[in-house]
Amino acid sequence: MLRNKRKGIATLTLLLAFVLVISACSQSNSNTSSNNGGNQTGNAPAAPADPFGKYTEPVTLAVGQKVDPADKSLPAGDTPDNNQFTRYIKDNLNIDVSNAFTASPTNYDQKVSLSISSNDLPDAMVVNAQQMRLMYDNGQLADLTEAFNSNASPALKRVLEESNKRAMDTVTFDGKIMALPQAEDAGIHEMWIRKDWLDKLGLEPPKTMADLEKVADAFTNQDPDGNGKKDTIGIAGPSSSGKMYANFLDSANNLYGFDPIFSAYGAYPGYWVKDADGNPAYGSTLPQTKEALGKLRDLYSKGLIDPQMAIRTDSGESIVSGQTGMFFAPWWMGYGPLTDAVKQNPKANWQAYALPLDAQGQFSPHLSAPAGQFVVVSKDYKNPEAVIKLQNLLLRDESKFDLTKGSIGFYPVRLALGPSDESEFTVQAVRDVLSGAKTPEDFADKPEYKLLQGDLTNIKKVKIEPYDKMDIQYWNPTADMGAWTRLYSIMVGVAPNVDVQMNRVSSLLYSQTNSMETKWVNLKKMEDETFLKIVVGGAPLDTFDKFVTDWKKQGGDQITAEVAEAVKE
Repeated sequence: MLRNKRKGIATLTLLLAFVLVISACSQSNSNTSSNNGGNQTGNAPAAPADPFGKYTEPVTLAVGQKVDPADKSLPAGDTPDNNQFTRYIKDNLNIDVSNAFTASPTNYDQKVSLSISSNDLPDAMVVNAQQMRLMYDNGQLADLTEAFNSNASPALKRVLEESNKRAMDTVTFDGKIMALPQAEDAGIHEMWIRKDWLDKLGLEPPKTMADLEKVADAFTNQDPDGNGKKDTIGIAGPSSSGKMYANFLDSANNLYGFDPIFSAYGAYPGYWVKDADGNPAYGSTLPQTKEALGKLRDLYSKGLIDPQMAIRTDSGESIVSGQTGMFFAPWWMGYGPLTDAVKQNPKANWQAYALPLDAQGQFSPHLSAPAGQFVVVSKDYKNPEAVIKLQNLLLRDESKFDLTKGSIGFYPVRLALGPSDESEFTVQAVRDVLSGAKTPEDFADKPEYKLLQGDLTNIKKVKIEPYDKMDIQYWNPTADMGAWTRLYSIMVGVAPNVDVQMNRVSSLLYSQTNSMETKWVNLKKMEDETFLKIVVGGAPLDTFDKFVTDWKKQGGDQITAEVAEAVKE
C-alpha cells in the first residue's frame, strides 16, 4: 500500500515537471515573438535579436503617408509604394511596406482625423500632438514600451532617451511609451541679411530695432543692388498663406514671419507665457504684443516691409530674384531659397545673425515644442517592433540615400530624428576639422549624428581658405551644390546658436485643452485677421484692445483657466 502511494506520488511529480517544461517552452516562444516580431498571421519568424534583424518571413506594414503632388523627385517607374526607400527596407528588414492611404500636405491632417474618427486605422502613421492624445483617449494606440526597449538601436535610444528627454515625456502616458516622437533641433528663428548690401552701403548688421529700421530704409531707398531702380524690399514678410509668428500648436520652422521682431519687444504672440503677475497668459493678448504690432505697422506704412506680403504667394521669390535684403527664418534656408539665389547671383552674401536684440541687449527667441510629430501604431497591428526597426534603419543609413532619386519624404512613417544638439555639434566638429585640431576619423563613434561623416568629408570640397571666414566669396558652391547647400546652412545658419548666449523662451503649453477643441479655430481666425489688418493699415492699432476683450469673452478666459490648471498639473 505504501509502495503504491509512493509510486503515485512519483508519477504525479513527473507529470508536474512535464507541464512546467511545456509551459516554459511556450513562454520562451511568446517572448521570442514579442522581441523579434511575427508575421501578420501571428507566426514568429526567427529574426535575429538585434535592432537591425531581418525577418525570416515577410512582415507587412500598411501606413498612412503624406505625399506632395509637387514633388517630382521620384524617377520613372517608382511610386510612393515602390521606391528606393521601400526597396531598401525590404532588402534589409524583409518588411513589405504599402500605403493604406496617401494625402497631400494640405489634406493630410484631415485624412488622419477622419481615419481616427472612423476607427479605420493604418498599421502606423505620423500624427500631430492633438491626434496622438485623441487616439490614446480612444484606446487606439499600441503600447510600444516593450517594442522600444527590446528593439530600439543604441543610437535611437541615445537620441530619444538621453539627448531629447523632453520629447520622450510627450509620448509617455502612465509610464508607458505610446508613440515615437520626432526629436530634433528645429532651430530658432533668426535674421538672414544681405551682407554684401550692408558692405556697399557702409552699414553694420542691425542690433536694435532702431538699427533695423535704419538698415531696412537703406535697403529700400538707396539702390543696394545698383540697378538704378527703386525696386528693392527692405524686409520680406510672410506670404498670403503664411504666419506672422509661430504659435504653440505650430511652433517650428515659420518662414518669413516676424518672430524676432516680436521677441525684441518681449512679445510672444501665439505662445502661453507668464504675465506681469506671474500667471499663465496668452501672449497675443499682452501689451508687449500691441507694442510690437505698432512698430510693424510703422515699418509697413513706410514701405520698409514688403508691400505685397498680404497677397504674395511665395515670399522666397523676391529672395531668389535678388530684390530682398532681409528676412527671418530658421537655420536651414540654404535648403530653401538661398541656393537658387546664389545660383542667380554668386555674390549674394546671405549671412545669419541672432538679431535684433531686446531692451536688455539679449536675443530672446521662442523655442519650438519638444516634439511636433509622432509615429503611432494601431493597437491591432501584430508587429509594432517593425515600426521601431524602420526608425533604426533611417537613423543609421539616411546618408546613404540618393535624394535625386526620391526625396526623404517618401520614407515610410519618417521621423526627423537627431540629437537635440545635432546642428551645433556639427558646427564645432567642422570647425575642429578645418582648423586641423581633429580629423573626421575622430568622430567615427557618433552614428546618431547621421550626416556628420558626410559633412566632414565634404567640407573642403566647397569651403575655400581662409577656413574661418564664412562670407560667400570663401565658398565654392559649384564644386558640389548639394554639399554646399547643407554646409552653408550649417556653418552660416547654425553659427549664431553656437556663438551667442540666448534667452530661450518656451511656451507653458504646446497642446490643446478641452475648450480649444471647439473654440480655438474661431479665436485664432479672429486673431490672425485683426493683427494683419493692424499691420497693413486696415484697422487702427487700438483695435488690439477690442480684440483682447472679444477674445476673452468668446472663450479665451475659460481656455486660460484650463491652461493654468494644465500647467499646475
